[in-house]
Amino acid sequence: MEMNEEVYTLDGTVDRHGQPAIRGRTGTWVSGILLLVNQGLATLAFFGVGVNLVLFLTRVLGQDSAAAANNVSKWTGTVYIFSLLGAFLSDSYWGRYKTCAIFQAVFVVGLVLLSISTTLFLLKPSGCGDEETPCGSHSTFHIVFFYLAIYLVALGNGGYQPNIATFGADQFDEEDPKEGHSKIAFFSYFYLALNLGSLFSNTILGYFEDQGMWALGFWASTASAVGALVLFLIGTPRYRHFEPKGNPLSRFCQVLVASTRKWKVERTQGEENLFEVDNKESAMNGDRKILHTDSFRFLDKAAIITPKDYAKQGKKIYGRNPWRLCTVTQVEEVKCILRLLPIWLCTILFSVVFTQMASLFVEQGAAMKTKISNFNIPAAGMSSFDILSVAAFIFLYRLVLDPVIARIKSKPKGLTELQRMGIGLFIAILAMVAAGVVEVLRLKDAKKDCPNCVNASSLSIFWQVPQYMLIGASEVFMYVGQLEFFNGQAPDGLKSFGSALCMTSISLGNYVSSLLVSIVMRISTRDDMPGWIPGNLNKGHLDRFFFMLAALTTADLVVYIICAKWYKYIKFEGRKGADDNSDDGQAEAAAAAEHRV
Repeated sequence: MEMNEEVYTLDGTVDRHGQPAIRGRTGTWVSGILLLVNQGLATLAFFGVGVNLVLFLTRVLGQDSAAAANNVSKWTGTVYIFSLLGAFLSDSYWGRYKTCAIFQAVFVVGLVLLSISTTLFLLKPSGCGDEETPCGSHSTFHIVFFYLAIYLVALGNGGYQPNIATFGADQFDEEDPKEGHSKIAFFSYFYLALNLGSLFSNTILGYFEDQGMWALGFWASTASAVGALVLFLIGTPRYRHFEPKGNPLSRFCQVLVASTRKWKVERTQGEENLFEVDNKESAMNGDRKILHTDSFRFLDKAAIITPKDYAKQGKKIYGRNPWRLCTVTQVEEVKCILRLLPIWLCTILFSVVFTQMASLFVEQGAAMKTKISNFNIPAAGMSSFDILSVAAFIFLYRLVLDPVIARIKSKPKGLTELQRMGIGLFIAILAMVAAGVVEVLRLKDAKKDCPNCVNASSLSIFWQVPQYMLIGASEVFMYVGQLEFFNGQAPDGLKSFGSALCMTSISLGNYVSSLLVSIVMRISTRDDMPGWIPGNLNKGHLDRFFFMLAALTTADLVVYIICAKWYKYIKFEGRKGADDNSDDGQAEAAAAAEHRV
């Protein structure tokens, strides 16, 4: 039993002291469950602010619908832009644990300041902020204090998010069959935890905030974030860690500089004249070698060995200048990023559709019949149907669709990640069409002179259910597939960057949405017309905006299909070839970890 406890992991992970991670004492589901609960609580805290932010801006700060939608899109976009910062620091210098801890602390500070700002400054006169009692004007200091707080929330959550899923996956040794299976399952449970956290904030917190109890909602979010940070720190002794691999920008630039300096060098057939470190050195660095591909052949010149590149003794190369000679794996890292970019660009328009759920869907719902008997349904609470749809389709796909398709195709897995992302785009088109049809029906029963556009139509808010359910279904195919795709296709030293790419597409989607709203309002506003998205939606044509998004997404789907057919999957060389539990494998794992220390 004692010998079994001393078995090391084989994937190169270390414990908090930098020593080789012992399988029985670190990682696995003990750490994984802590991180899942942490993610659920952090998500609850974030969406406790984000889900009703558009209503806070209109009711408390007095902004009109278009300005509020734009500000929410910019704020949400900034959250995901900060994910690039978090991924860079994690992959390059801090590692995932330190990055998660620091940005979660920033997240808590931002929520505390937001709660103080709302309680002391913004909810004046007392009791304002509901659908009937608008708040008074605010000083410049109060507005600046508010925006400082919410952008600290954006910084903290953005820097934390791309690392926590990858850090959770780090707790499972993919070189061990049992733990490797758990690692795959972790991503599904992670996305489920994210949605369960947002379900509570969208329903319970959303209801209180819709009733004007903004301070209560924000303080509850703060408490949830504090709980998430405490749980994260409790797991410190058990976590497994991959050490950061250094600045990826320098590795990227080295390939570009080396290939440019050798632009006159002839590229011969075969790989025998391309430089690569041996297997032992690769294992010591904790990386898998990437197999050579024929795309972007100009970059291969960075790995061509010439007499000026090295001093040679036998088969050993000494004194290599990395700005003249790069490894095949380093070149393939750059190729990998270049191949990912077209796919990544095609996902941005999906995020434009997705962001409508937190902005224009909420405004549309607020202008519908929201009362059942004496109970008022908060417009933001309708996103609960999106979350329920996500949970349902995750299990439907994993337990039914994927096994059936795999059996039909006679392959281990059903749809590829790229195929799932394409299906997500198609469902997003249907969601926008559904939202446009609902808006047409809402306008037929609307009161044109409704001043605040609250309960301004006799059409029930439950007509929005199909569009929310379709968005949820599209998320399962697009975002879950996208998370798996970018994580799986990113090189070993850029795993957090892979997650950040997924989040950055959401970021740019929010900025594009904000830009589209501004362009549409500028073009559609005339002397006798208030534009498609005015403060009073009953005088506008929100339906035309939704139909326009459906058309743009259709064009994007066509481009995406072309890019997906062109894409070539990355191929790794195995990190080991021996039996998982062999003494040699254990010795190599320990030696590799000690070398990194």
